[in-house]
Amino acid sequence: MKRFLSLMSLALITLMALAACAGEPQTMEVTRIVEQEVPATVEVEVTRVITETAVIEATRLVEVEVVVTATPAPTETAVTPSPTATPISSSYVIETGDTLPLIAGRTGSTVAAIREANDLGPDDALVVGEELLIPGWDGVLVEDTAVAVRPTATATLTSTNPIPRDTRNWVVTGPNLLPNPSFEGDWYFYLYNELQVPEGWRLATDEGPNTLEPGSGGNFLRPEVRVVPRPDLPDHEQNLFVFDGFKTVKAFKGGAPTSFSLFTDVALPPGTYRMTVRFFPDTVAGYEGGHKIFATDPLAAEVRIIYNDGGTIWQGTRIGERNTVTYDFTITQARTVRVGASFRNRFIMNNNGWFIDDWSLNALTAP
Repeated sequence: MKRFLSLMSLALITLMALAACAGEPQTMEVTRIVEQEVPATVEVEVTRVITETAVIEATRLVEVEVVVTATPAPTETAVTPSPTATPISSSYVIETGDTLPLIAGRTGSTVAAIREANDLGPDDALVVGEELLIPGWDGVLVEDTAVAVRPTATATLTSTNPIPRDTRNWVVTGPNLLPNPSFEGDWYFYLYNELQVPEGWRLATDEGPNTLEPGSGGNFLRPEVRVVPRPDLPDHEQNLFVFDGFKTVKAFKGGAPTSFSLFTDVALPPGTYRMTVRFFPDTVAGYEGGHKIFATDPLAAEVRIIYNDGGTIWQGTRIGERNTVTYDFTITQARTVRVGASFRNRFIMNNNGWFIDDWSLNALTAP
């Protein structure tokens, strides 16, 4: 029994020793872990260096933000427009015979400014009735002292402008100021190959509704326009249709109403001038035995003289014979003016034709 107890005691002591030995390695491992973490102190020091660097960079960012924040205030004040500097712009409705130089002169603008404001290219055509934005224009047109149409042996036209003086007996002096006045020079195609326009001149056609009363209704159709030499005309009509020289301008359209204008721009010094237009209304209602039966209603062939935005009102003509109309006007300062004539046929005819030739623009002198 004692031996058994001794053995038990010995076993117990052995187990305790083993337990003690087993605990020591765990303690040593902890000690080792602590010793291995000692270099972590160095890592903390490095972290402090990084932290210090970050603080310096943050300081720099703050300084930049201060500069940016201070900038907008004076800039906004500098670019704020003054109410009195706001440009005025108005719309201009394009009329028959208008060109950009004429519109610029009448509105006090420039061709370049009008093109830019309306996105117009150099080849873009002006359309009658459309609106143009005129930058810097207050809506007031530049006008000249007016104008008077004077009667001739074949036609009398009424002016749309007040008559400043009686110029009927004034004397024509100086040269013809029109370019290519009898249309003897070259010609060019305008938009279509059926429109031949004399050099130095421009053409406008009205292709809108014919609302005239009385009238045939429908739409005005574009006429065919030709610069015709004498030999291309019937022998018996050459002396009727060619007023001067070797050529004449022929405009014609069958079976439809028509309306068109022929005009040019001329630079003139101050003075009084007379515009003279000659034409033959070839308005044919029908044919009988190969002969023309001319329309008898003077409203079947109407004409008006163009002077800038004025001139004369529409008037009937003597159909089937030569007509001459004149228009006198005065300008008080040197400028470029637009002169020409408009022609229209409000009725549908077999032929709504015109022969146009021998125009002139001369200075007038008091007798």
